Amino acid sequence: MTAVPERSHLRLLQLAALTSTCDRFAIAPLLVVIAADLDVTLAAAAGVASGYFLAYGLMQPVWGVVSDRLGRVRVMRLALLAAVAAGVGSALAPDLLTLGITRVLAGGSFAALFPTSLVYVGDSWPVEGRQRPLSDVLAASSVGVAAATAGAGVLADLAGWRVVPALTAAGGAALWFALARLPEPVRETSTGRPLRSAAAVLRHRPARAVLALAFVEGAVVLAPLTYTAVAVQSLGASATVAGFVAAAFGVGAVVWSRWVRALVGRVGSAGLAGIGGAFLVVGWALVAVALTPVTVAVAAFAVGGSWAFLHSTLQTWITEVVPGERATAVALFASALFLGSAAGTALAAPLADAGAFPTLFRVALAAAVPLAVAAALARRRHGRARR
Repeated sequence: MTAVPERSHLRLLQLAALTSTCDRFAIAPLLVVIAADLDVTLAAAAGVASGYFLAYGLMQPVWGVVSDRLGRVRVMRLALLAAVAAGVGSALAPDLLTLGITRVLAGGSFAALFPTSLVYVGDSWPVEGRQRPLSDVLAASSVGVAAATAGAGVLADLAGWRVVPALTAAGGAALWFALARLPEPVRETSTGRPLRSAAAVLRHRPARAVLALAFVEGAVVLAPLTYTAVAVQSLGASATVAGFVAAAFGVGAVVWSRWVRALVGRVGSAGLAGIGGAFLVVGWALVAVALTPVTVAVAAFAVGGSWAFLHSTLQTWITEVVPGERATAVALFASALFLGSAAGTALAAPLADAGAFPTLFRVALAAAVPLAVAAALARRRHGRARR
């Protein structure tokens, strides 16, 4: 028995998810401001975001392996030390190169928090009730999205963009102290070797399916979201307004996550994935047809529903496909997600730099349709195979 109640464990995991997400999503409303301040193109500034997502994705398997050896909580606290240093460096960066380096370090460091929190849930909660705490962690992450996008825009207009990484660094320092109260969970035994662990996951066809879906989801959900605030700014809005519009994604994810909790046990996983896919298609279809601050806000809110339904379903799925290699499976999942995000962000940068946002969102819509169908069908097939 542990001295801390389970609810307290979950609250600390939610705090870790929120902190990591705040740092990750704060960059979107700042891109235009950073480009102007450092006298670079929007595409060059967007490269900072791509580098962050790339580091975030590549470090997932590394942190998964390290957490198997050092422990979940110890890894999160170790990563926070580097994240705090990177945040301070970003706030003081004199040029784009320095900012890019410090943001890559921040992405690689904050990468440890969210997936390790999910692995902690997988280690601690039984599979039949796991989607509820996973949904709670995801909801906290969504609050971080809303707070980061809205808050970053306001701070950029009032005090400049540099205060944003400084604040996430301060938040990371506070979290380092808070996580000292979180006990290590009991973990299932893994193969003990990183390559063998990864091979054990990749041998499973369902695991490969989830990883492929995660990569596409990163490119179709997270990459276009990076440009929602920029799209609103291209219409003449301030960073504050753009940040609040983009924050509709986080608000939507929080609101719709309540429905996910209510529907778990009533609607099958394939049904939840299908609902999430429908939200995604509707969201990108809206801004593909008409690009205004209002349509962007409504679209972001709808895509938040996709995150609540589809993404939480994929996250739950990856925690159960290879139980003995859960940390590696979750790490590979997060890696695929953010590698897809990095690729999508980089590929969309020329369109954003040219101001071709309707085209950007039409491409996202074209990719969202097969993703929605494939996710629902794959989850349904896996559910039947387990019976």
